Amino acid sequence: MRFLLRVAFWLGVVLVLLPSAGSDPVPKPQVGAVDAMSAAKAAVSDIRGFCERQPDACSVGSQAAVVIGQRAQAGAKMLYEFLNEQFGPGAVATTGAVKPSQHTLKPADLEPGWRGPLPRRDPREPPA
Repeated sequence: MRFLLRVAFWLGVVLVLLPSAGSDPVPKPQVGAVDAMSAAKAAVSDIRGFCERQPDACSVGSQAAVVIGQRAQAGAKMLYEFLNEQFGPGAVATTGAVKPSQHTLKPADLEPGWRGPLPRRDPREPPA
């Protein structure tokens, strides 16, 4: 429950800080920073006592949070599988099945491209 409240808070902060897309001038706020902080503290302290005042609503909210979390996990899994199919190396799928290799490399492609000079046997011997 606290996680959802934190996410909602930070999402609200991000939305407030984003520039507006409209060309209408934004009116000057009549509330100072100190007043806003005290209001935020009062809201947080009120939220902390919510479950004591409304236990039924709190239990339903926690069950809803579990369902939303499960749906988010399922959506993330679907997105991961889609991206793995589109951009992944294709070695192993999320189901554990091994994808067949295309075997498109020739033996010459597998050999190293460049090798340094071979070491001389005798340091006094001229190079070949």
